[in-house]
Amino acid sequence: MQMGLDFTLVAATEELVCGVDEVGRGPLCGAVVTAAVILDPNRPILGLNDSKKLTEARREKLYDEICEKALSWCIARAEVEEIDELNILHATMLAMQRAVEGLSITPKLAMIDGNRCPRLAMPAEAVVKGDSKVPAIAAASILAKVSRDREMAAFELIYPGYGIGGHKGYPTPVHLEALARLGPTPIHRRSFAPVRQAYEARESLSETQS
Repeated sequence: MQMGLDFTLVAATEELVCGVDEVGRGPLCGAVVTAAVILDPNRPILGLNDSKKLTEARREKLYDEICEKALSWCIARAEVEEIDELNILHATMLAMQRAVEGLSITPKLAMIDGNRCPRLAMPAEAVVKGDSKVPAIAAASILAKVSRDREMAAFELIYPGYGIGGHKGYPTPVHLEALARLGPTPIHRRSFAPVRQAYEARESLSETQS
């Protein structure tokens, strides 16, 4: 199958195609969030695109429209503990599996954003930059990003001082400075180098003081 086809053409070839995408592989804290979406060709959604290319207001509006019009959708995740245990790649694959398995309709084909696919019960194809090429993947990217961004805004209130609501957990200078100054929180990924170093610095300081 050629990549980059309009979804209506894909659907005509492969009935019940789901798009799958993730958000949150790079951040130092929080879960990695994935989504799977089966769009309804009879209820088109205008303006679907890579979630990173849309404004926050547009993503929020499309989020509601996708949830209303899609034949089926599911948002799933892998927690910080799973990321630290499995590594971020395998945790992402696990979260993608959960998203597809959580669909109320079993797709005939899963189209995965990126260059590799999780193990699924149905055929799967990886599509590099799929969130800019395949509407169903774009829809999944929007659901995943809006869901994770909302969670990061909530963590901003639980863990003030880190700027989580702004940088969403990514290793910005503001985040790295706060991590060094305040130390890691329970939602920080211990397996990521800056967090591991912050833990080691805290342990070293504790040993010195004792």
